[in-house]
Amino acid sequence: MFRKYFRVLSYIRPYWGYAALNVVFNLLVIVFSLFSFVMLVPFLNLLFGIEKLVESKPEFSINPETALDYLNYLISQIIIDKGKLDALIFICIFLLGTFFLRNLFRFLAMFFLANVRIGAVKSIRDETYNKLTILPLSFYTGHKKGDIIARITTDVQEVDWSIMNYLEMIVRDPITIITYFVTLFILSPQLTLFVLIILPVTGYIIGRIGRTLRKDSKIGQARFAGLLAIIEETISGLRIIKAFTAIDFSNKRFRKLNNNYSKLQIKIYRTRDLSSPLSEFLSSVVIILVLWFGGRLVLGEDPTISAAIFITYIVIFSQIIPPAKTFATGFYSMQRGIASAERIFEILDAEEVIEQKPNALAKKSFEKEIEYKNVSFKYSTEFVLKDINCVLPKGKIIALVGQSGGGKSTFADLLPRFYDTSKGDILIDGTSIRDYKIDDVRSLMGIVTQEAILFNDTVFNNIAFGKEDITEEDVIQAAKIANAHDFIMEMEDGYQANIGDRGSKLSGGQKQRLSIARAVLRNPPILILDEATSALDTESERLVQDALSKVISNRTSIVIAHRLSTIIHADEIFVLQKGEIVERGTHHELLAINGAYRKLYDLQTFE
Repeated sequence: MFRKYFRVLSYIRPYWGYAALNVVFNLLVIVFSLFSFVMLVPFLNLLFGIEKLVESKPEFSINPETALDYLNYLISQIIIDKGKLDALIFICIFLLGTFFLRNLFRFLAMFFLANVRIGAVKSIRDETYNKLTILPLSFYTGHKKGDIIARITTDVQEVDWSIMNYLEMIVRDPITIITYFVTLFILSPQLTLFVLIILPVTGYIIGRIGRTLRKDSKIGQARFAGLLAIIEETISGLRIIKAFTAIDFSNKRFRKLNNNYSKLQIKIYRTRDLSSPLSEFLSSVVIILVLWFGGRLVLGEDPTISAAIFITYIVIFSQIIPPAKTFATGFYSMQRGIASAERIFEILDAEEVIEQKPNALAKKSFEKEIEYKNVSFKYSTEFVLKDINCVLPKGKIIALVGQSGGGKSTFADLLPRFYDTSKGDILIDGTSIRDYKIDDVRSLMGIVTQEAILFNDTVFNNIAFGKEDITEEDVIQAAKIANAHDFIMEMEDGYQANIGDRGSKLSGGQKQRLSIARAVLRNPPILILDEATSALDTESERLVQDALSKVISNRTSIVIAHRLSTIIHADEIFVLQKGEIVERGTHHELLAINGAYRKLYDLQTFE
């Protein structure tokens, strides 16, 4: 627990200056709090004549007792010279000043803490998001999107509420308690030792309940992530839910998970809410024991402390209870924060399978060829690509065809290092892609997938995605090449029109042409087309295919095709079956072989 807790606290390091100011002002709060309470009893004793007036000025020295003696002397002089009423006014003004300064420093402490707390949470959120963009695609196959969203949103927020909210408590309350205990020890070592014996028992009870709360909180966060996953899936698949009349089914599934989550939350809240009354009861028990034991020291046959000291002791000890209760409440709350932190750290500690070498080479241009050398790949246990050997010369169009599951998309995904090969290697211009900088390798490529990946933003920003300092002329030129300019200009706001979530305001063909325009603007020497027209109607396919024919000219292109009519002019066609290249050649050469390609062609011709 403490290792994870200190790891969370490590995020405040950039804000150490603000943290130091918070500590300084909290120390001043403690000093003025202790000063006001310690001085109150002697003031009243002098005021009401319980103690004799001090007529001789005490000798100067730096210690608490001398300060107290000097104040006794000062009050005594006021009473002697002006009377008790003037002394009472002085006392009131003095106490008002100490309370004002205490609360002023309290505000300043919180003022600087805000920078620490919000800054640390921002850093956690930034680092988590950055890690999500770095992690390989294989990471997301084992995690639901809703669960990942929950970790970067609700879990980070829980860390803020449950840990950062009590950040000040970590410094202020222990120092307060220690300072007060030192003062109590000076007043009565015997009574203070008795208190230190009974306090660990209460701490043990609080710790036991806290561990239970942390365990339940982690389960609760996982269940809440499950709820978010269902909500995300429902919104994405609402058309299917309605079409298959599965509204009741979806509602029942959601209600079941929501019910289980709610039951666990009730248990968590009851455990957490137990902290305040339990700590208050335990503190009451401690106070009663202190009264009993201290009373015996005062009322015994041989008193070891005076009644005045005992009263002062009780007043100071009573001030230990609030920070102790806050610390106990914060301890319970932090268990929930630690549970959320564990889920965040699972992302931050996830293995970056696709790693860049420390001295990776720069690669700004594509000169000669791409080579797949004895390449094999598996997602889990079975290989989806087996011993692939081929060369893709610069400027050539290479088509990949075959049945679904044959490994075509995997073949293409290995080139930009979305995954790394399990065996063998891929070379660009004779050097392994593992030796190049990852961003440089990917910058050589433009990718257009079957499902157009667009963002809830303007047309302009979707085409210019990932590039800065792009002019509108550049975007318009790319859109014209992709046959997208005409329909964009028909939109109400043109290039500044918002296209909706995932491009929901556009047709399939329009979305795909925006994707092509984005790839054109990147102007990559290598183009990967993953069944870019297979989901389109005939008219849209014609427009997209025309756009693609402009794009692939003078570029090295890897075209994954479902419709063979779209790749008959490819320089070379690879036929993949069960992860192996079973045939390769031009369209006419493969037809002449009368093998697997011929069967695919005949099936589509028959259709």
